Amino acid sequence: MKDTQIAIPTGDGRIYYDMSGTDNPCNGCSACCRHFRVSFYQGELDTQPGGHVPADMTAQLTPFRACMKGTESGHSSCIALQADGLCGIYEHRPSVCREFPVFMADGSFNPECVRLRALHGIAAWAPDRKIAVHLTQQPQTQVMEPL
Repeated sequence: MKDTQIAIPTGDGRIYYDMSGTDNPCNGCSACCRHFRVSFYQGELDTQPGGHVPADMTAQLTPFRACMKGTESGHSSCIALQADGLCGIYEHRPSVCREFPVFMADGSFNPECVRLRALHGIAAWAPDRKIAVHLTQQPQTQVMEPL
C-alpha cells in the first residue's frame, strides 16, 4: 500500500516510521522540518562507525550532540529540506526524524502535526482512504480509518 505510515521496530526497542510513499500527509507539509531543532547523538554522523547522517550538514551542540544545520535555534528550516518540501537525506535522516510519527497508535493524527500545520498555515490533512499503522513489534500491519 502506498498511502501508509510504516512502523519499523528497531533492535533496541524504538520504532522508526517510514513515510516515503507519494501520497501521505508529510508530502507538501514539512512543518516539523521548519520548526524543530533536529538534534541527535553524534554517533549517528557518517564520520562515526555505523553512522549515516551526513556530518557536513550538521553543527555540533555539545561534545555528544549534533543537530542539522539551520535548526540550531529551532523555528528555521533544516538544511536537508529541499524546495519541493521533501527531505534530501531521507534514507540517511537522524533517528529523531525517523521516530516522529504522523499517526498515533489509535490511528489519529499526531497532535504536534496538527499544531504545526496550523502554525505554518498548512491545511489539515483530510484523507478519504485507509491508512496502515503498524502498532506492534510483530511483523503484522493493522488497517484503521483515521479519525
